[in-house]
Amino acid sequence: MYQRMIRRVETLQPILLLAIRLVLGYGFYTTCIEKWKNISDVAEWFASLHIPAPFLNAYLSATTEAVGVVLLVLGLGTRVITIPLMILLVVAIATVHWGHGFEAGNNGFEIPLYYLLLLGVLLVSGGGRLSVDYLLGRARH
Repeated sequence: MYQRMIRRVETLQPILLLAIRLVLGYGFYTTCIEKWKNISDVAEWFASLHIPAPFLNAYLSATTEAVGVVLLVLGLGTRVITIPLMILLVVAIATVHWGHGFEAGNNGFEIPLYYLLLLGVLLVSGGGRLSVDYLLGRARH
């Protein structure tokens, strides 16, 4: 009986991995759009946070998020894109959120940490059966 329940639960994995990809894609989309609308302001803000090469890093972070949105939604290069997105989040936590504590209501690191953990799930699991990665993998065999 337990094994049957496990098999049924495991059938949800592709749907949950797709949901994770879509939720993360939407989350990065909103921040990406805001960055591109005001890239000069983002660069100035980065400079105030003592982030080196603020204009370069503003463009790099906005581009990473834009590429990340597309790849996460498609499930293409899922494991690869999680790495730069995770680095982006670690930097955001260290430079912006850490000093505010954990709670999201205080601009703490709670939400970026959740994103980081969800990206970790995609890093170890891949995009799942409902992804371009899976379709490309099947086409090679």
